[in-house]
Amino acid sequence: MNYKVVLSILGKAMLIEATLMLAPLLVGVYFNEDSYLSFLIPMAGLFTLGVPLAALKTKGGSIYAKEGFVIVALAWVVLSVVGCVPFMISGEITGFADALFETASGFTTTGASVLNTVEGMSKSVMFWRILTHWLGGMGVLVFILAVLPNAGAGLMYVFRAESPGPSSGKLVGKMRHTARILYGIYVALTLLEALLLLCGGMSVYDAILHAFSTAGTGGFGVHDGSIAYYNSVYIEMVIAAFMFLFGINFNIFYLILTGNILKALKSEELIVYAVMILVASITIALNLLFTFDQVNNFWQAMRYSFFQVNTVSSTTGFSTTDFAKWPALSKGILLFLTVVGASGGSTGGGMKVARMCILARSAKANIRKMIYPRSVVAVKFEGKTISQETERGVLTYFILYIAIACFCTLLLSCDVGDVFDNLSATLACISNVGPGITNMVGPMASYAAYSPFSKILLSLVMLAGRLEIFPIIILFVPRTWRKG
Repeated sequence: MNYKVVLSILGKAMLIEATLMLAPLLVGVYFNEDSYLSFLIPMAGLFTLGVPLAALKTKGGSIYAKEGFVIVALAWVVLSVVGCVPFMISGEITGFADALFETASGFTTTGASVLNTVEGMSKSVMFWRILTHWLGGMGVLVFILAVLPNAGAGLMYVFRAESPGPSSGKLVGKMRHTARILYGIYVALTLLEALLLLCGGMSVYDAILHAFSTAGTGGFGVHDGSIAYYNSVYIEMVIAAFMFLFGINFNIFYLILTGNILKALKSEELIVYAVMILVASITIALNLLFTFDQVNNFWQAMRYSFFQVNTVSSTTGFSTTDFAKWPALSKGILLFLTVVGASGGSTGGGMKVARMCILARSAKANIRKMIYPRSVVAVKFEGKTISQETERGVLTYFILYIAIACFCTLLLSCDVGDVFDNLSATLACISNVGPGITNMVGPMASYAAYSPFSKILLSLVMLAGRLEIFPIIILFVPRTWRKG
C-alpha cells in the first residue's frame, strides 16, 4: 500500500470540500443568515488537515487498483463525516447518526432523509444539503481530476473505482481530459435544466437547487411536498426529461457531440433503458386507471406514472404523489426498477442496466451450453464479446448486492418495522433511490424512526451502493493495508 499517495489525494479531496463550502457560506451572507460558524469551523478543520496531506511528496509513487479502491472509499467516508458538521453546528439536524445519514444520503445521491420537514431549514444549510448531490453525482475524485492540473499519475484506477457501471474507460487519450469532458457535459445539462425551470416559474434559488438535485439523481427538494408542491405539468415534465438524461451513459452525450449520433442511438443499453421506462410507465398508468380511485383518466395516470418511473429508474427520488399507496402491481414494478436502476456511466444508482443485460445473456448462454455441451457460445453486449473476467465481475457484484441487501434487512428487522419495510429501505439505500415503496419509508415519510445504529448502517449501505460495493469491502480487508 502506497500510504503517501493515498494520504496526498485524500488531502486534495479535503481541500476541494473546504473550497466548496464557500458556496453555502456566501448564500448565507446573501440571505443575511447567521450561519457563518456552521461552515467556517469545518472549513478550518479541512484546510488544517488537507494542506499538509496534499503537500506530501509522492514522487515515484504509483497508484494501482488497490490504492484506487482505498482512496475512493476513504475519501467518501471522510467527506461524509466532515460534511455533516454544518448540520450539527447549525442545530438543524441534531445527533451525529442523523447528520451522517443526511450527508451520506446527499453525497451518494440517495435522497433518503431523516427529516420530516425541510421548509424550516436555513437557505445556506439547505444549499449545502443539495450541493452534496451535485458533487456526488459525477464523483468527488473525478472532480479533482477535472480541476487540478497535477492530480497525479495512475488515477485511471481511481476513476474506475468511483465511476458507476460494469466498466469505465477513457473517452480521449488523457484521463484528465476525459474528466473535464464529463464535467463539461454535466455542468451544461445542469445549467440548461435550471434555465428551463426558471421559465416554468421557479425562483432562481429553487431552480438551481432542483437542477443540482436532478443532475446528481439525488432527490432532495426544498419543499415538504417535493415536486408536487409546484403542481405544474411543465415543471414535472422538464424534471422527468432531465432525470432520464442524467440516467443514461454520459458516453452517449460524447458520441452525439462528436457527430456519432447513429452510433449513440444504437446503444443497446440506451434502447433497453428507454424501452424499460416506456413499458413500465404505460403498465403502471393502466394499473392506476383501472384500480386506483384517485386517478380519473389515462393522461392523469400517465402523468403520475411517467414521472415516478423516471424518478425511480434514474434513482433520483423526487415525488409528485404518494406511490406507497399505489396498487401492488405498480409498487412491484417500482421495486424492480429500484433494483435495476439507471445506465452504467450515468449519475444514477442501482445494479445498472448494463449489468442486468450481461447477467441475462450470460444465463441464456449457460443454459444453451447445458443443452449443447460442445457448442461455443459467446456473450455479447454493445457489439462486443464480453470477457469471462467481466462476466465474473458482474456475477460477483450481483451476489454481493443480494448478500448485503439480505444482511442489512435482517439487522434492520431487529430495530423497527416489518421485513418488507426494512427490505424496501435497504434496497432504496443500496440502489441510491431514497424513498422506499412502503408507508414507513415512502415518499411522504422519512427514515427518522430508525435507531442511530440502523442509520449508521444504512449510511454505509448507501456508500457501498454508490461506490459499487467493492471499494467499501476492500477497505475492511486486512490484507489491503499490508505493504507491497
